[in-house]
Amino acid sequence: MKNWFIALFTAAAIGTVATASAQQGDVSAGQQLSSTCVACHGADGNSVNPEWPKIAGLDEQYIFTQLQHFQTGEREDPLMSPVVADLSEEDMWNLAAYYAGQAMTVEETDEQLAELGEQIYRGGLADKGVAACMACHGPTGSGIPSAGFPRIGGQHAAYVASALQAYRSGERATDRNRMMRDTAERLSDEEIRAVASYVAGLYRVERD
Repeated sequence: MKNWFIALFTAAAIGTVATASAQQGDVSAGQQLSSTCVACHGADGNSVNPEWPKIAGLDEQYIFTQLQHFQTGEREDPLMSPVVADLSEEDMWNLAAYYAGQAMTVEETDEQLAELGEQIYRGGLADKGVAACMACHGPTGSGIPSAGFPRIGGQHAAYVASALQAYRSGERATDRNRMMRDTAERLSDEEIRAVASYVAGLYRVERD
C-alpha cells in the first residue's frame, strides 16, 4: 500500500494581474467581516462542502477581483451576489487580505482518475488542441499570480469540475481571452473529472 503525505508549498498563489497601485487590505478588519462568509467557506476559508470553493491562501488581488465580479454581475451566483451587494471596496480588500493569509487544506484524490488527469494537466491533449494546464497554473498548481493565473492545487475536485463545466457552457465568462472557455469546450465529462481529481491532490507526494 502506498502512503501519501501532504507537501505544503508556501507560495500564496492564485491571482489576476496585480498592479503596483493595488491596495493592501487590513487583516483584522477582514477577519471581523468574515463572519458572514463562515457558513459557506468555513472560519479559515476551507469550505466543508466540496461544491463550494476553498478561498484560503488565494492571492489577495484575485479574491478582491472575484468579489468585484459578483458585485457587478460579471459573475452571478444566488448565494454570493446578495452577500457582496453592500460591500465597499475597502471591505473587499480587507476580506481578501484575511483569506489570503490563511492556509489551504489538502484533498483526498481518486488515484485512478488522477492518472488521466495528470496526463492532461502536464501534457495536454494534442489531438484536441488542449494545452497542458501546468503551462498557466504551474507544475504544483500554485499558479502564476504576476501573469493572472490562479492557484488551483488542493481545491475541491467537485468545485473544480463545476467551474470547468461552467466555462464549457459559457455560464462563466470572466476568463481573459476565452482561455478557460476554449480549453473546457474541448474536454469531455470524464476528462473534466480526471483533471479535477488530479488538481485536488496536487500537493500529495508519494513516498515509500
